Amino acid sequence: MPALDPTPRPLDHLVSLGSNNDAALISRDQSFNYDALHGVVGKMATALIAQGLIAGDRVATWLPKTVETCVMPLAAARAGLVHVPINPLLKRAQVAHILADSGARMLITGKGRVNALEPDDCPEGCALLLEDALRTAMAAVVPMPLSARDPAELAAILYTSGSTGKPKGVMLSHANMWLGAISVAHYLGLTRADRVLGVLPLSFDYGQNQLLSTWAAGAAAVPLDYLLAKDVAKAVERYEITTLAGVPPLWLQLLDHDWPPESAARLRRITNSGGALTPALIDRLRVHFPAADIVPMYGLTEAFRSTWLDPAHVAAHPTSMGRAIPFAEILVIRGDGRVAGDDEPGELVHSGPLVAQGYWNDAERTAVRFRPAPHASEYGGTAVWSGDTVRRDGQGLLYFVGRDDEMIKVSGNRISPSEIEETAAASGVAAEAVAFGVADERLGQAVVLVVCGDGSNEAVLRDYLKHELPGYMVPREIIWRDGLPRNANGKFDRAAIKAGAAT
Repeated sequence: MPALDPTPRPLDHLVSLGSNNDAALISRDQSFNYDALHGVVGKMATALIAQGLIAGDRVATWLPKTVETCVMPLAAARAGLVHVPINPLLKRAQVAHILADSGARMLITGKGRVNALEPDDCPEGCALLLEDALRTAMAAVVPMPLSARDPAELAAILYTSGSTGKPKGVMLSHANMWLGAISVAHYLGLTRADRVLGVLPLSFDYGQNQLLSTWAAGAAAVPLDYLLAKDVAKAVERYEITTLAGVPPLWLQLLDHDWPPESAARLRRITNSGGALTPALIDRLRVHFPAADIVPMYGLTEAFRSTWLDPAHVAAHPTSMGRAIPFAEILVIRGDGRVAGDDEPGELVHSGPLVAQGYWNDAERTAVRFRPAPHASEYGGTAVWSGDTVRRDGQGLLYFVGRDDEMIKVSGNRISPSEIEETAAASGVAAEAVAFGVADERLGQAVVLVVCGDGSNEAVLRDYLKHELPGYMVPREIIWRDGLPRNANGKFDRAAIKAGAAT
């Protein structure tokens, strides 16, 4: 477990925290100790600069969890580049938006994905580099040494959806990511003996932090792309996994799998974010994984992670979000700007060094979410106003109450309704459409799309949505109406539309 040092360092220095001969990264066909990982990071950094990239350039990756994908956050940081990881589940339209919005100078991907892109999907000035070509380039260069980057420099842009508009890029500095890694490794109590299975997308702050916090503790990261729950169970057994992070839909899949008792007993730590664990689900996890501590967590990409619930309190307070993680200050603020009293609802406001630098090239939306910290803040400066309503009880434990926006969350993925609505409109079948989320036991929420029309072209619309959207955005149900109600301002009355869809 690393010391809780609040002084950030350049992100690529994480490789220096592990013991040289200890396992650092274990993939399906390769394994690297910390000394070897240091060398791979250095070679990739040199190879990237050899492609003509310069400090501050954005380099995007659209790949599964290969060694290169896992190493890229550190290699880009060492080279002074800004990493833009793209979820491999995204389709070409979403990828094209991220490349254009970020001003990416390079996209690193595989042959299959290149073939899925249209000629104008890569903006002018953005070069394509196949992963195989990057490997070849790395073999012929001298490793770049540890960097002396300023921890305040931009290190990554993670794209996340909100309630309106296209996905926006959250700007993370070396310091944001370094302190997030140290914080998580510390409160989870990770040690050199741990092996952490990474099943979440590396484009998620949660998934990427699994790598970084593992290396902060000098432990071994085991990335895994899986299709079925049995693939995860086999990996736990094969790699002697001690720590597994997931979202509620994943736990339901894993609980439906018939785990060998000795395999289930290997897990020492289960962490959850991206949606709340229900008391019933916690009970099932306890029975299924008897040796594992269950660690519920709450976070938002704009400030990485905000709270965690100590496993010692889970049984007595299963619905709590817990308390602030190290390096985070969490205040509950009333509408009048004052700190809420015990059990009084208010907005969760996160301040401190984990707060991101805002949204890339989006001053308007940055001003909405990133605002001056409340007067009661010890950190001051800029805080993230989450839009989530919470309450704090007399023991200091936080509880989630609700969200102010219309964001949909499916299997931990944040979805903007307007993304689905705009895609439906582009089909030529739906002149008007409204998307919203409904409760779903397995997914957390499922997407419902209400469309103005007679439904005769539903098959055409469904095919179009499946082609243009990643699977988690495709509506489970499409409801057809003669017209969609609007409010006095002429905007869709989303509450009325959602209520009408239930009848």
